Amino acid sequence: MRASRLLTILTTLQARGRVTAPQLAAETGVSLRTIYRDIDHLTLAGVPVYADRGPEGGYRLLEGYRVRLNGLSPAEAEALFMTGLPGPAADLGLGAVVASAERKLAVALPEELRRSADRLRNRFHLDPPGWFSEGESPDHLASLSDAVWNHKRVHMRYRSWKKEKQITTEPLGLVLKGGAWYMAARTEGSVRTYRVARVHDLLVTDAIFSPPEDFDLAAYWRQSTERLSEEMYTGTARIRLSEWGRVLVPHYLSAYACARLCLVDDVGADGWQEVTVPIGSLHDTAREFLRFGVDLKVLEPAELRQAMQDAAEGLARLYKG
Repeated sequence: MRASRLLTILTTLQARGRVTAPQLAAETGVSLRTIYRDIDHLTLAGVPVYADRGPEGGYRLLEGYRVRLNGLSPAEAEALFMTGLPGPAADLGLGAVVASAERKLAVALPEELRRSADRLRNRFHLDPPGWFSEGESPDHLASLSDAVWNHKRVHMRYRSWKKEKQITTEPLGLVLKGGAWYMAARTEGSVRTYRVARVHDLLVTDAIFSPPEDFDLAAYWRQSTERLSEEMYTGTARIRLSEWGRVLVPHYLSAYACARLCLVDDVGADGWQEVTVPIGSLHDTAREFLRFGVDLKVLEPAELRQAMQDAAEGLARLYKG
């Protein structure tokens, strides 16, 4: 704790020049007496900290003295700043921590690396939610983050798409996907996925659990999403797409379906092209294909053609007259 505070004081002095003791106390959350002791420790350690007396006084470092973070290449320094996601970090309750860490890192870097990192930060921005949607900020995300980090068992009221139930589980990790937060947790001996926005009445208990030593969050998430896609897309449809319909494909079909779309023939004289694409249930696929309007025609299976026809007739009846 003291080491972190001393580094904060040192990097703050380096970044801002002259800083008063009350300002340092406010930024580190300690008393003035503690700040005075910390300054003494820095001085005894050989750090050239000087005190300027008077109403405009404060502490400052000897001119030209800098803390350097050596051994990093420009690419490594840039990569470190790419890891900072202000939005998700704030959702997890770590926004101030990430900002403080980046500030310490920035002032500790040599000048040439700091310029490189600043240049990258001004050229790349990560915005996780998809277009025309907003990222979720679940009420209990910060508490679950603390439970994941400290291996604390939780009890929650969880509302799935089927029903609501009470669950006691062991949080193993959190994943941000498409602007939505998900929790991987061990429940009754098996790892399951829960959408954090559906967690209600959360109670973080004092019971500590031991996470599985071989659990790999990234591998679990990759396998679970692949399994979900395979379970959802159990069939194949043969369809025709107009020129505009082909433009709409990446916007209206899932990434899984787009990646497995296969051409059946070349573009015809009328501008239409036949393709095959994986599909899920008839109901969901019909609603998905209806988004294309008159730019998609289903050829097979017959059941999907009938579902599209029923939907179109239902729309016609709805708007008749």
